Amino acid sequence: MNTTIMLFLVQDGITNGAIYALLGLALVLVFAVTRVILIPQGEFVTYGALTYATLSAGQVPGSARLAVAMGVVAFGLDMFAGRRSLHLRLVGRALAVDIILPSIIFALTLWLAGRQTPIAINIALSLLIVAAIGLFLYRIAFQPIAHTSVLVLLIASVGCHLALQGFGLVFFGAEGQRGPPLSDAAFTVGALRFSGQSIAVYAITAAFIVGLWLFFGFTLYGKALRATAVNRLGARLVGIRTTLSGQIAFLLASVIGAISGILIVPITTLYYDTGFLIGLKGFVAAIIGGLVSYPLTAVAALVVGIVEAFSSFYASNFKEVIVFFLILPVLVLRSLAAPAVEEEKD
Repeated sequence: MNTTIMLFLVQDGITNGAIYALLGLALVLVFAVTRVILIPQGEFVTYGALTYATLSAGQVPGSARLAVAMGVVAFGLDMFAGRRSLHLRLVGRALAVDIILPSIIFALTLWLAGRQTPIAINIALSLLIVAAIGLFLYRIAFQPIAHTSVLVLLIASVGCHLALQGFGLVFFGAEGQRGPPLSDAAFTVGALRFSGQSIAVYAITAAFIVGLWLFFGFTLYGKALRATAVNRLGARLVGIRTTLSGQIAFLLASVIGAISGILIVPITTLYYDTGFLIGLKGFVAAIIGGLVSYPLTAVAALVVGIVEAFSSFYASNFKEVIVFFLILPVLVLRSLAAPAVEEEKD
């Protein structure tokens, strides 16, 4: 290996690592606030990417219909949960969020189908669709069991992953898709060539990290999420709506996943089940970060991306094995450092 090849591999690793950093941050956020290990994070990537590619092709993505259907189910759950104290404000809010909002998004999707819409509009519409799916996913699958154990939440998360993956096959088919790049610009620095898409990956990842830091540090909702993550019961005692915190966490995770997919789909062909493997690599970074540390997760994601790039060069058949092997020493060290806990006796 010469220096040029090494630089190319490092560049590729940093590009992939930036995507994994976004996904890892989303996983840490959701787990800290809701205790849910968000296995469907990879599906948010797939839905965002393939929804964007379908809209760019002038077609109506099935994910828009799924958002409407999930909204109807969420509305039914809201009415059932508040059946003993129904009032006009509660019904109006549920109707606006669960029925009217996804219906407007779906109507806008139908109206724009077949038109030569700008890339920015397709991106915004894709984010709205996936954000609605993420919001309703929490309301339908996780909010009713929010106070159960982490194991029960994990089982529900796996079930949601399988369901969304199946819907993805129905909506997008088994054929892979690619979307148009965000920018066709390119420039070279020495032996390295930077495309507009790779620059967008770096810029958006950095912007999201800074944005999340500002959100958690200086906004009321961000501080409420931090309080919920530190002590859920204490947050409830001081008047923080932990249900709203969970909804915001899932909303942010779905938007981050969709943006990650939109950044990836111009670079590589994505299929209905591709997001699961991408999400797992973000999960590796989140595990290295202990599912609590945002900076450590971001650094670990870059390490995962670089290790993957060099593994694909030296041992392409085993690159996935090498990447997932990274969590083993971390888990061993954390288990040795964890204090011993006696098992509860019946």
